Amino acid sequence: MRIVFIGQAPFGKDCLKALLDQGEEVVGVLTVPDRPGQKGPNPVKELALERGLPLLQPARLKEPETLKWVENLRPDLLVLAFVTDIVPKAMIDLATHGGINYHPSLLPKYRGGSAMNWAIINGETETGVTIHKIDTGIDTGPIILQRKVAIDPDDTVKSLYFEKLYPLGVQMVAEAVRLIREGKANPVPQDESLASYQPVIKEADVRIDWRQSTQKIYNLIRGSNPSPGAWTTFRGEKLKIWEASPISGCGAPGRIIDVIPEEGFAVATGDGALLVRRVQYGGNMEKIPAGGFVTEAEVVKGEELL
Repeated sequence: MRIVFIGQAPFGKDCLKALLDQGEEVVGVLTVPDRPGQKGPNPVKELALERGLPLLQPARLKEPETLKWVENLRPDLLVLAFVTDIVPKAMIDLATHGGINYHPSLLPKYRGGSAMNWAIINGETETGVTIHKIDTGIDTGPIILQRKVAIDPDDTVKSLYFEKLYPLGVQMVAEAVRLIREGKANPVPQDESLASYQPVIKEADVRIDWRQSTQKIYNLIRGSNPSPGAWTTFRGEKLKIWEASPISGCGAPGRIIDVIPEEGFAVATGDGALLVRRVQYGGNMEKIPAGGFVTEAEVVKGEELL
């Protein structure tokens, strides 16, 4: 079965490697263009060159030259792993079996590019990986494989992805390809009555409202780590809170009710308090322990976060 692989980042590389290790016939690789000032090499490009695979790095997948390149490869299947561009119908139609995609949620719930963020922010206790066929919609195609994982009480997007959804996804991409090759895949249409779509998360979505409950604020912080970072203001400047933990306490929401130089500072919420443990302040690009911030900024009890 002739496969055209489309992906990027370390996840894309690991999925491509899993397919090659499984003995799949990868006849071409599409990945993102090299960009000025990018941090390090493109992992998918590196592996493709190392294995001698035909490689193309188009700005957009809909470019006529890209479509012609894929057509000439005569693919049976497109395999997507971390794709942020829309795959045009004309490209899907070039493959005998169409295409499949990895998505980090239990579709049809949490369609969209920030599924992990919103699941944690909304207080979900489980999520999972779905491998589905692609069509012209956003994460709307029939489901081939789906597996659940727990969202632990202290999981962040970072821990949820790298410790659970990433390794599971690599395994499932390879498994789905094998099932299709062996004629054993049985795609199941998604139940549209259960569908939900969340937009890509932005900073405007994650400003902290200290009047909310401790748990809601804690979920917001966890669901914004490692990006875009839940934030508030302190002394008129933006303060991003990357790590915190619920503690007992009370006071006016947003008020600093305790300062612990070795650990950080406690802020009152709508029904309790949070101990802030790691922050990023103003124009500082570094994330620093809140204990150090307390000392450097001379934070005092009674100050307010807005």
